[in-house]
Amino acid sequence: MSELLDAVRSGASPAELLDCEVPTRFQAAYTRLDEIGIFEGETDKDVRRSIHVGEVDMPELAPDEALVAVMSAAVNFNSVWTAIFEPIPTFYFLNKLGQRDRRHELPYHVFGSDAAGVVVRTGSMVRHYKVGDKVVVSPAIVDDQDPIIQEDGVLTHEPLAWGYENNYGAFGQYCIVKAHQLMPKPAHLSWEESAANTLCAGTAYRMLIGGHGARMKMGDVVLVWGATGGLGSYAVQLVKQAGGIPVAVVSSEEKAELVRRQGCEHVLNRSEIDFGDRGMNHPKAWRRLGEEIRRLTGEDPHIVFEYLGRETFGASTYVARRGGKVVTCGSSTGYRHEYDNRYLWMNVKSIVGSHGFNYQEAIETNRLFQLGMLYPTLSKVYPMEQTAEAVRAVQTNNHIGKVGVLVGATAEHQGIDDPAARERFGEDMITLYRQ
Repeated sequence: MSELLDAVRSGASPAELLDCEVPTRFQAAYTRLDEIGIFEGETDKDVRRSIHVGEVDMPELAPDEALVAVMSAAVNFNSVWTAIFEPIPTFYFLNKLGQRDRRHELPYHVFGSDAAGVVVRTGSMVRHYKVGDKVVVSPAIVDDQDPIIQEDGVLTHEPLAWGYENNYGAFGQYCIVKAHQLMPKPAHLSWEESAANTLCAGTAYRMLIGGHGARMKMGDVVLVWGATGGLGSYAVQLVKQAGGIPVAVVSSEEKAELVRRQGCEHVLNRSEIDFGDRGMNHPKAWRRLGEEIRRLTGEDPHIVFEYLGRETFGASTYVARRGGKVVTCGSSTGYRHEYDNRYLWMNVKSIVGSHGFNYQEAIETNRLFQLGMLYPTLSKVYPMEQTAEAVRAVQTNNHIGKVGVLVGATAEHQGIDDPAARERFGEDMITLYRQ
């Protein structure tokens, strides 16, 4: 264990942190270049075979970067993609990035795209954060010299997903981040609670609330697929807080009860509805879904919050009301979608593509957590030594909400600096998904 990490854990002052030497190596979870292809021909691509924990070298710090001691991290589905080397191995991204920054082109990939920790060093160009600051990390990396960033950072020429398309991500005792990725940690949340939110909550914010997405308004009916998943669990909260009417789609009564406890009145349990032999791939199922939504709300949805893709996209474009919108950010069940275009053009509906979020949207989302208007949907936490088990839980969908990983933190519930605010916001809601 390094002196620097021990100092962070003990709450050392900025001066004391600066007095500690930065270690030359640190512990991290990573994948290996020489293991690409190990899952070829297999149906169960068990990520526990491809994720390793061991020592890696400490990189140099660029002028616009900060070195963060990671206290906790969280798993996203891109962690699964990294570990199964699909849809393409992430080493392709590292090789491409390595053409202009050799630090990232290595035979191992320290991955992970959500983290919370303490700034322990800053480059000479970092102005708004300093050593000792407690932060959460936005996973969006953009080219700050591209003119389009003045309009929307997502539109820059080559935006990168931190910890997926570059190295030194969240699953290490230290991570490297750009200055424009740093945000203040919510004082009432623990390390693992703070680390769980940014990627999914920020993505949902842009899809629903931000000016570049569906631009939801008060009173809008919003259908949310996978409402207890990483994205859906934040979408339900955002719709409620913005004055909308969420209709949550879940797959079990246990999940239905959980989303009701989030304050969602209208819940559809797919396991209790007969959609026919072909499921959501058939127009009869689309009509059945529409009937159920109207039974609950009396009308069709203004917006469909879509990220499942192939399995649900035909239904989504059908059930959206005349003039409604389908906002999509992913395709976890398959990228090639089929839908009946008549229902789109003849009813003047729109499909809105949404990818990640810009820095301002990340800051606004983080502010909602600071205000207690959003709360984490963290369900389970693993130690860093069991990172592979944490990613496996997401790979097999053996989880709800978000899955966390303790890195520098030695136990859960550390890092809470404002217990009074926590009590005011409600312990039961903050820990709802962990109960």
